Amino acid sequence: MTPMFYFLLVSTAVLAATAKAGEPVVDTDGNLISNGSYYAVPVSHYEGALTLASGGANPCPLYVGPELSRRNKGLPLRFSNWGSGARFVPESENLNIKMDLPPTICAGPKPETGKDSSKSFFQIKKAGGVLRGYKFVYCGGDKSCYEFGMVVDRYGYSRLAPSKSNLPFRFVFVKAD
Repeated sequence: MTPMFYFLLVSTAVLAATAKAGEPVVDTDGNLISNGSYYAVPVSHYEGALTLASGGANPCPLYVGPELSRRNKGLPLRFSNWGSGARFVPESENLNIKMDLPPTICAGPKPETGKDSSKSFFQIKKAGGVLRGYKFVYCGGDKSCYEFGMVVDRYGYSRLAPSKSNLPFRFVFVKAD
């Protein structure tokens, strides 16, 4: 084996070892988000925390939507499968998000985020502007990414969905008890 091969091997190993995860996502107490459950509480006083809501007169299917009362913290979220191996959830890194769901009256398969959910993922990014906080971004298998905001459907119900309005759902994380 040539010296150039060894040089490339060592260089690759050094680069891989020094690859840095994104900035850590933190909760309202300044603690790193990791394994565990967290509420996504909106920074705006006009939106409710995230929960499951029906989309009209029919109780099923359920969608992620806002709590009707600002006093409720919503349903807690769990994060998994971020790829950097960091012990915390890094910003702008691909990950899975699940709600800690109570039993519901709606039976059937779990909701999917897209046609091929193995190639689609979420990210948590800092939200700029006056309200700050974080925002959810969804990236599909075609590499296109969308911020999530509260979207009002044709029946007047709000739900969390990809939004092109430049008004993402901005929130902070609160550790669930």
